[in-house]
Amino acid sequence: MALLHLTSSSSRSNLLKPISAALSYSPSLRRSISSSAADDSRTFTIETSLPFTAHQCNPPSRSVDTNPKELLTFFRDMATMRRMEIAADSLYKAKLIRGFCHLYDGQEAVAVGMEASITKKDSIITAYRDHCTFLGRGGTLLEIFSELMGRQAGCSKGKGGSMHFYKKEAGFYGGHGIVGAQVPLGCGLAFAQKYSKDGTVSFALYGDGAANQGQLFEALNISALWDLPVILVCENNHYGMGTAEWRAAKSPSYYKRGDYVPGLKVDGMDVLAVKQACKFAKEHALKNGPIILEMDTYRYHGHSMSDPGSTYRTRDEISGVRQERDPVERVRKLVLSHDLATEKELKDLEKEIRKQVDEAIAQAKESPMPEPSELFSNVYAKGLGVEAFGPDRKELRAVLP
Repeated sequence: MALLHLTSSSSRSNLLKPISAALSYSPSLRRSISSSAADDSRTFTIETSLPFTAHQCNPPSRSVDTNPKELLTFFRDMATMRRMEIAADSLYKAKLIRGFCHLYDGQEAVAVGMEASITKKDSIITAYRDHCTFLGRGGTLLEIFSELMGRQAGCSKGKGGSMHFYKKEAGFYGGHGIVGAQVPLGCGLAFAQKYSKDGTVSFALYGDGAANQGQLFEALNISALWDLPVILVCENNHYGMGTAEWRAAKSPSYYKRGDYVPGLKVDGMDVLAVKQACKFAKEHALKNGPIILEMDTYRYHGHSMSDPGSTYRTRDEISGVRQERDPVERVRKLVLSHDLATEKELKDLEKEIRKQVDEAIAQAKESPMPEPSELFSNVYAKGLGVEAFGPDRKELRAVLP
């Protein structure tokens, strides 16, 4: 059984759709996969690459139920994220993206696996490495590249840039530049969820570099006291900027950091392990309060675009992770070993993804820059602060409380 070919033509309107819609549900594609693996309802069980390591709880089973459609979706979504981040690297080097830019390639399994086990009513809040999380929440390639290039079509109207993506209607609350500051906000989201009794949870993501922040422990303490439905997710890519975890943390077992709060260490390069862990964590949080997930993952790029990423680690280390643990290649092997698609069909899918990304970039370049008067909008309460007025909106008026 194999995934049939994607059509070579794609509509520009697809760029306005989430990746699942743009690449999976166009009419021509629907016709071509009607009898393919993507419609196969079989369920089969796959064992995670590594066992879960638990603290103060019983770990979930290593056996994860999946189906052909889900595996093909995992491949497509992670391949899209990978191509998108590689394209962002090129745009930055061409000076079309300015300021800070932190890329997520290598860590795609965390974003995709998490989405597979929750709903858009659940909340996610993260740090500045946020492009792929936004895409997973239903954001579009056009919104992403427009925001990266500071254009009006961006998800934050071109005023947030790489670190400040946002999609409240899909439960995505940013994109935060202050190290660790998103964790107390995530616990606040969980407080609202418990107060409203809506049966949802919040995922507060942070890196190993932020794991030593005092505000994280303060937020965890109050969350445990009040049994808030919050999952603290440490994306441990083993380097906080250029500092190895063992140089910054006396105890790098971040899943144990909660002491009285249960924790789970997860292979963050295995999308099925992430899915299983997040499902387990959501069920736990709704019944018992907070839990910590440590995702053992890896970033291929440097910390940001100003970091070559090779002065504090060897190129052999990076290539070794690519060869042994790459999340996209792991899913590719699963798809091929279960005869869900051929090598050629997966390569054709990647070509279509590349085309989608290129078209999104071209359309984003056509979007205008924000008007200068927008500098003052969405900053102060209406009637206060600085306001632009006049026929050409070049005059300013300040009203202070």
